[in-house]
Amino acid sequence: MRVTRIEECSKARVRIFLEEEFSFVLYKGELRSCRIAEGEELEEEILREIMTRLLPKRAKLRAMNLLKSRDYTAKQLRDKLKAGGYPEKVIEEALAYVEDYRYVDDLRYALNFIRGHADSRSRRRMEQDLLGRGIDKTTLERAWTEWEEEGGEQDESGMIRMLLRKKGFDREGADRRERQKMYGFLLRKGFPAELVRRAVLWEDAGDWD
Repeated sequence: MRVTRIEECSKARVRIFLEEEFSFVLYKGELRSCRIAEGEELEEEILREIMTRLLPKRAKLRAMNLLKSRDYTAKQLRDKLKAGGYPEKVIEEALAYVEDYRYVDDLRYALNFIRGHADSRSRRRMEQDLLGRGIDKTTLERAWTEWEEEGGEQDESGMIRMLLRKKGFDREGADRRERQKMYGFLLRKGFPAELVRRAVLWEDAGDWD
């Protein structure tokens, strides 16, 4: 295949385009060792070495280094590797590697997230956060089940009361506008509407469905 463009993406790395399409990122040292030059043909043997050995090894090391500092979901790790310019096939191989060794485990991630935030975030808010991080609904339900089997439970009414105190909300003296504002605030936090209605003493709750 012909190397149609070599584009610098940092002081140390370049993007390689084969037949006008972006293919992968190499460090400049790798570029020199592979003897790749713009406008020249890339030998099949060298391309195979890059795609089956060089890039997979580097992608696995990158994934492992990321996981040293904190947990990632599979989606988060995929996004990181994609941003690094790794081809999809190489990303899949790196993810399979870390998942085989359980360095990435979406169920564990979701369960730890719930354990860490159950006292400060509503269930709905946590579900939105986890879904946004790539946790699928089946894994999410399994995480909730395991957490509850551990004895986990939430006091969302208590969390609402704490937020109202922090906001200085006066349940007795608040007017309709203040109640409306607090109602919307608590709903955005993901708390159930019925709990919110009771907390702010909404007399005409039906008007705000």
